[in-house]
Amino acid sequence: MKKGVLLTFLITAILVGTLIPSLAYSAQNPSIKSISAAVPITMGLTGSGNAAKSFLMDLPNGVSASSIKTNTLKYSGNNTVIDAITIESGKIKLNLKGNEKTENFIVKGTDGSIDKDFITVPGNSIWRYADGRRWQINDYDQNKDINTSKDKPATDWNTPSEVPPKVVVTTKALPDDPSTANWYRNDGNGSYQVDYSDVIQSSIKPIPGKLQGDTGEAKVKNGKFVVTYTVPSIHVRPEEIPDYFKGGWATGRLYFISLPYHFTGSAKVTSYSYAGTVTFDYTLPTEPTLTGSVAVLEPNPNPAKFEGKDVAVKLSLKGELEAYQNSSNIEEWIFYAKEKGVDSTLQQKKNYSKTLSSNTQFDFTIPKGRLENTESYKQNYTLTVTVRFTKPVATKNGTITSLQESFNAVVEVYKKEPTIINPPNPTPPAIEGKPPVAVIMAPTTVKAGEEFMISGGGSYDPDPGGKIVTYNWDTPRAVEPIKGSSGMTWYQTNVLGTNGISLQVVDNDGMTDSTGAFIEVIEPLPVAGLRLTGSTKQNRKVTLTSISKSPKYYPLVDSKTKITISAVSGGANSDIKYSGTLSGITTKDVLFRQPGVYKATIYVENTEGYSDTSSVTFTIIPDEPPTILFSMQSTAYRDPQNGNKASIYIEDLSFTPDIDLIARRLWQYRYDSDSDGSFEDESWVTFSDGNLDHLNLVVSEVGRYEVRVTETEEFGQPTIDPFVTAADRRSADSYSSAAQPVSERIVEVLNRGPQGDWTW
Repeated sequence: MKKGVLLTFLITAILVGTLIPSLAYSAQNPSIKSISAAVPITMGLTGSGNAAKSFLMDLPNGVSASSIKTNTLKYSGNNTVIDAITIESGKIKLNLKGNEKTENFIVKGTDGSIDKDFITVPGNSIWRYADGRRWQINDYDQNKDINTSKDKPATDWNTPSEVPPKVVVTTKALPDDPSTANWYRNDGNGSYQVDYSDVIQSSIKPIPGKLQGDTGEAKVKNGKFVVTYTVPSIHVRPEEIPDYFKGGWATGRLYFISLPYHFTGSAKVTSYSYAGTVTFDYTLPTEPTLTGSVAVLEPNPNPAKFEGKDVAVKLSLKGELEAYQNSSNIEEWIFYAKEKGVDSTLQQKKNYSKTLSSNTQFDFTIPKGRLENTESYKQNYTLTVTVRFTKPVATKNGTITSLQESFNAVVEVYKKEPTIINPPNPTPPAIEGKPPVAVIMAPTTVKAGEEFMISGGGSYDPDPGGKIVTYNWDTPRAVEPIKGSSGMTWYQTNVLGTNGISLQVVDNDGMTDSTGAFIEVIEPLPVAGLRLTGSTKQNRKVTLTSISKSPKYYPLVDSKTKITISAVSGGANSDIKYSGTLSGITTKDVLFRQPGVYKATIYVENTEGYSDTSSVTFTIIPDEPPTILFSMQSTAYRDPQNGNKASIYIEDLSFTPDIDLIARRLWQYRYDSDSDGSFEDESWVTFSDGNLDHLNLVVSEVGRYEVRVTETEEFGQPTIDPFVTAADRRSADSYSSAAQPVSERIVEVLNRGPQGDWTW
């Protein structure tokens, strides 16, 4: 299975034009209505090519592109929007960056479906001597990794002996190349297939199963299966007798076993997911317009898993009149539904109620016979709603007697891949001596200096139990020769163009096959790239890092790497600050003194003199000052129990809009000492410089007091200290600019009135 061909599904109903109207009209303008469009929830896509995904979403019936207020288009969800949301060709165009998720899980490698094991059939040759009473037993010594033999007398009374003596022997076998396996997430159902490139190579292990039809034990040693079993086994076929052995009662038999096996390993898979909604306002139609919607009520969820029976489908269809109020003129509502393109499945329902909206439901069945021979089945439905008027309705284009709209719905049913069990074959056919098949797997185009793999692991011997024993490669212009079934190599720049390779394979019967392939070697062009990290805010540290690449054997020359940074708008080149040089480096910390749009460009060159450039344009946002707001009571009373002093409780509600830190709060007051109603002739008195956000102002005099606070930020993100000063820390107060209302900054201190005690 190729990368990216994983289960991709929509959690919501898969509908054409699935947009859900909100329940309320705009409070400011009754001719404006809001709509929410659900982005289909998409999961399971893999690979960096799917990190960003475009969605083209249909507009609802009754909403035209010209009626949409494009400045109200807004995305809500956990993804990041790339570029602006637009209306394109009558659809909503939305680009989302996928939410990346990397998973590590156990995988299983098989010969097809998740339950289909590989089968290997190793064995031992057993020879009867010409005297008819002795048997040569061939064996395998796993400790010395060599084949051995021993003679055993016949144990039956026939001459020639019919059955060799019962002996426990050992044989060996190599597992297939794991790259030929189908890899699945090992969760038992086989619905999640994994690309071989995502399997961690060092984690792959062959796992032997139970011998089919014979008793014995299989284990793995040094990457090979070592099987101990008893001769004679139930699997047997004649061996061809060599000339030097012929004569008398001499004969040969191959007693072998059938060993199922699979691979296990760990995979590391990166996936991307998308979801959310798009909302916008649109102008309601001014003439009678029919809109509506369709929903899949059953199966739920949709897509549904096949359970071996018919699938019940229930569809809900709704029609609604816009810009029309005369319900007494409604003659009837007519609803139609059918399987798309199948007129014989047409259903019709009517509603004679005089209402401005109407809905109904349709029941269908997907027969299980359509589902049994496919892994995934989609059924499309066409639905239509018509409203008829008793009297013709006048419009600017003439009179109408009815309105009609059509919709589509899709129901999907899926099932896991069928389980295939390999039954033992006690009497396999004799080998027919078919030649092997040579297969080359190699890229069609590579860059000079780029290391790549050439593999003949897909070659095979169609004979039962046959194996490829020799791989003879001819790669005349490649730097590294290929040995064995596969290997890594590369080309130099002096062989640019088309290069041929060839492979001859030899099987265990000595038969051969050959094949060839061509590889186009292109110039070793590097790819320049630049990544920004840090905080793209005024006076904060931004780190520029090269993510450039070049073929392995023609690497980049770091001393020739050069980064340039320039102001595009809003700032000047003099506002760009960094230490040292931008040449001969691969990473640099930079600070921007003023907000604006800037551009960074990187130039790279490799050892062969090939070069590339890449640019990134970014915006430095301004460092916002804090927003000042505090609360206190408007009236306070002197307390005789506290030396006739008044205590004024103050709570600071200030905040930094760009997530910085408030490092200093200076609290001051001034007293209207001459009671002339003006504070302009009074001096400020500091009563707290301790960065307090909850405090009390204690005063003694009756009268009016004005309070103010001056607050200074500290950077909430890393900076580069040599390029900033104390003056770069943003400050604001409640008095001089963007002032808090005067009424909220003044408190009046009064004497507490006497309390009378009337007695007689």
